[in-house]
Amino acid sequence: MKKYRVPKDGRISLKEWDPDEISGDVDEKVEGEERLAELNGELEVLQEMLYAEHKHKVLIVLQAMDTGGKDGTIRHVFEGVNPLGVRVASFKVPTSIELDHDYLWRVHQQTPGKGEVVIFNRSHYEDVLVVRVHQLVPENVWKKRYEQINHFEKLLADEGTTILKFFLHISKEEQKSRLQSRLDDGRKQWKFSTGDLAERKLWLDYVQAYEEVLSRTSTDWAPWYIVPANRKWYRNLVVATAVVDALKNLKMEYPNPKEDLSGVVIE
Repeated sequence: MKKYRVPKDGRISLKEWDPDEISGDVDEKVEGEERLAELNGELEVLQEMLYAEHKHKVLIVLQAMDTGGKDGTIRHVFEGVNPLGVRVASFKVPTSIELDHDYLWRVHQQTPGKGEVVIFNRSHYEDVLVVRVHQLVPENVWKKRYEQINHFEKLLADEGTTILKFFLHISKEEQKSRLQSRLDDGRKQWKFSTGDLAERKLWLDYVQAYEEVLSRTSTDWAPWYIVPANRKWYRNLVVATAVVDALKNLKMEYPNPKEDLSGVVIE
């Protein structure tokens, strides 16, 4: 996983990161899906332990270009986990009430509590991505937000939250293929929006915005991973590996029962 982790204080050029890459000891889809099934089993146990121990908090941030696979990643990586301890939060266009507060106000309310995994499907980073590309606020406003976000995530980490951030990296050609698939398949047309085509014309602007995000907000306490995402099975495998590794590193244990059960007999 180290090769996908963005170094802190490093300038990122996405041209240097291959969205088609496959590495490690898995080089075909069938083998990758078998390995993912094993990781799903490990994740199910680790997540149950996290919930039972009620000590740690885990925040997973997913960002991507349109069609990058955030929904698919959530569906495949977290298959089988206990829904009591896993929650997905999505951040759409801010409401009028949310706009009356600072941009992190709505985000902080969705961060995980003890024993919980929360997955951000899009996140506070929209406020230095969409906001920047569409010039929704002045440049002198959004430029301050990189440091503010780093401090916000440091607060969460200091309070016991493990933070993993994944940029699902697809090529422009792969995005075209996925959009065309949605357009051609009647079962997928509900996902298609002509607004996606307008956003696609801003591809290079989004690349520049993501490069600055990845360069300025990958920290020791909240690292970014650039995940090769043209191959969906490999994308899922990389994310699942990182999440399982992070949970193992928490050295969790099931808690002792709250009362002495040694004399309990069930008749």
